[in-house]
Amino acid sequence: MSLTPAAGAWRGASVSTAGAAPDDTRMDTVELLVRDLDAMTAYYQQAVTLDVLDQSGATATLGRGTQKIMRLRQEKDLPNANPRGAGLYHTAILFQDQHQLAASLLSMAERVPQTFTGSADHLVSEAFYFTDPEGNGLELYHDRPRDEWTILPDGGVQMASLALDPNAFLQQWLTTDAATTGDTAAIGHVHLQVGDIPSAKAFYAGVLGFDVTADLGSALFVSAGGYHHHIGMNTWQSAGAGPRAASLGLGDVRIVVPTRADVEALADRIRSHGVDGADDGHALRLADPWGTRLVITPDAA
Repeated sequence: MSLTPAAGAWRGASVSTAGAAPDDTRMDTVELLVRDLDAMTAYYQQAVTLDVLDQSGATATLGRGTQKIMRLRQEKDLPNANPRGAGLYHTAILFQDQHQLAASLLSMAERVPQTFTGSADHLVSEAFYFTDPEGNGLELYHDRPRDEWTILPDGGVQMASLALDPNAFLQQWLTTDAATTGDTAAIGHVHLQVGDIPSAKAFYAGVLGFDVTADLGSALFVSAGGYHHHIGMNTWQSAGAGPRAASLGLGDVRIVVPTRADVEALADRIRSHGVDGADDGHALRLADPWGTRLVITPDAA
């Protein structure tokens, strides 16, 4: 379910862009395959400050308000993910504002400080990085207003990785009344490990129709609607990686497009590129060149 217009306004209006992906495309729930469901649920609930929206059998879904963010599915018999293989680099949870982010950051500092791995001012956003108990990367961030972003002559978005002091951020933005209820967080983007950037660009831009916002040679960022990036890809640890083997870690990545007609248009486009996909009348399921599973659905609002 999407954010309501009032609650979703903080995520910023899309702008018309050249790619075939609809401008109002957004990221949705990320599924992780986990070994210890209880420990992982506790991490995302108690430390990250998400709510358990549904828990049944071997699956737990967490989010904020009506917004589903993480789906944890227990798979005890799978091996650990290959850290140098294709798959997840990090899941990025976008918070409504600095106050929301500071509340989550304080919780992480108090409960799981050992999982903190770094922070950065990206010009378009301020971000804090962690590794969850089973080795999955996690980013917690907020966006600066779009009118403060610098759009480059080629249509890309200027980004950087500048120093960001988490203690100074907490001192500036932590308040006692930052609500942690309602639709105050969502999946902002997903960053993947891939085997090579040209193949990633051909698939995510050429086939799926995302716009390239930055191509750094060893990393690629793509988006729809002028966002800084909905999907990031890099080869920093995974250069030359082949198709993924079944393992713990990333299950699937969900992408929401505005209408059912947009799903059908994408299904036609992938067929024209010779890419296999399965459309059950609601969701289109396909895999990228490394076997990372994508699920595209229409907005339910």
